[in-house]
Amino acid sequence: APKSVMDFFPIKVADATVRMQLAVRPEEMQRGLMERRDLGRDDGMIFIYDKPQQMTFWMRNTPTPLDIGFFVSDGTLVEVHALHPFDESMVASHSTELRFALEMNQGWYRANGVKPGAKLDLKALADALRARGFKAEKFGL
Repeated sequence: APKSVMDFFPIKVADATVRMQLAVRPEEMQRGLMERRDLGRDDGMIFIYDKPQQMTFWMRNTPTPLDIGFFVSDGTLVEVHALHPFDESMVASHSTELRFALEMNQGWYRANGVKPGAKLDLKALADALRARGFKAEKFGL
């Protein structure tokens, strides 16, 4: 049986390995990390889009302080923004060419030295998508 949004996959960002949950379906993306208080130090959720776009996120019903990293299609990190618990104001990306957004515990990017220019392991991400039952090619992988 395919894995679900609750399953974790080890995927590297630069030299750091993250245990990522994959939000792919619209309902998974809408729920995101709402009401979650159980993120481990290196746990996160990646939102995967089928076409490049500008992204906006908010923290409705989300008690955990997060940082969000925005990545372009080739897996390059281009922006990192802080997200504050229960803040319903939109945080919009500057770029309009984003394909992936990775939410991590606040301070994770800084603590791990992951800065714009860092690369996401797209092969591991494609393998995780396939394990979830998706065609990686649909997402440019």
